[in-house]
Amino acid sequence: MTFIQNLNETLQEKWAKANFTFEMPIQTKLIPHMLDGSDIVAESPTGTGKTLAYVLPILQKVDPSKKQIQALVVVPSQELGMQIVEVFREWVAGTDITVAQLIGGANIQRQLDALKKKPTIVVGTPGRLQELVKLKKLKMHEIKTIVLDEGDQLLSRENRTTVKGLIDATVERQLVVTSATITEEIELVAERIMNNPVRIQVTVEEIPSKGEVIHSFVKTEARDKTEFLRKLSHLEGMKGLAFVNSLDQVLMKDTKLSYRDAPIISLHSEMKKEERKKALDDFKNGKVNILIATDVAARGLDISGLTHVIHVDVPHSIEQYLHRSGRTGRAGKDGEVLTLLTYADEKTYKKWTKELPSKPVQKIWYRGELIEGSSKTIQQKGR
Repeated sequence: MTFIQNLNETLQEKWAKANFTFEMPIQTKLIPHMLDGSDIVAESPTGTGKTLAYVLPILQKVDPSKKQIQALVVVPSQELGMQIVEVFREWVAGTDITVAQLIGGANIQRQLDALKKKPTIVVGTPGRLQELVKLKKLKMHEIKTIVLDEGDQLLSRENRTTVKGLIDATVERQLVVTSATITEEIELVAERIMNNPVRIQVTVEEIPSKGEVIHSFVKTEARDKTEFLRKLSHLEGMKGLAFVNSLDQVLMKDTKLSYRDAPIISLHSEMKKEERKKALDDFKNGKVNILIATDVAARGLDISGLTHVIHVDVPHSIEQYLHRSGRTGRAGKDGEVLTLLTYADEKTYKKWTKELPSKPVQKIWYRGELIEGSSKTIQQKGR
């Protein structure tokens, strides 16, 4: 292990107990630069260990005896914020390091109370952080490390002014930007607010021990997709993340599937914070077998052990197809990427999948199972 020796004993012990089979490339590349105080722009696909790549150096660098906020992680969504706080809490258990969550949509009074206790690390969304700075409750000048997780979203035009305002309020600090995709525009913006940033890039090919991923499709009519999802939700061992292209589709499918009592739940922007947390917990704990979401709602979600990624709607671009699909077949486990394909989308789908290492296989629903074949297969089996 290259970076583990540079961490303190507590972190080394926790790493050993966590039984990681290998360190991920983003961790090997990012951690040493973060420990030496460099500003960093890091790009690595979703689910490749980015969170731990900055969590560990932050925990190494902070001093819990100082009663002040020393590190800030800025995130674009409530879900991502909650997930990152959970990761921090796992790793700070048994230490004096404290973590507070400052995300929009949550009770601000509770957050003000948390700030009075002088947490070591805070995780927050731009709007709420800005609000707390204006109220003079969040003191930015004490912060020595800032991480922008999902930096492409945080430095997009929509959030840029708010995020830049937060950074400008610090005195001397290390700035780390991480994302699954860093565009040229985002890189330029990052460089303007950074000090000689180190550029780190991890490609899909560098990620070790990916399981075998099958790409498959089922031909269906648009009106039959919801019913097909219901059938899939009853498959044994199913743990699927289903993507649709619009919020309207999520809401419509959610209503129909709830009525049918299917073990499926949805995640969308109109849910309250508690509802979103419950949806994610139910999915992670296996109470429901399929989680339906748009790309925006699923952004940054790190759900281990996904057996299937289901494209209920064919995505708008090849990048989107690969980005969604990369969530299964991780950490050496096999997975399947299943597309519910209407006649109208066949041409686009063929275009998106022709670059794949293996040709997608056609499947059909037959006697409660998903099997390889076409409608001809059913006719032959019926003979």
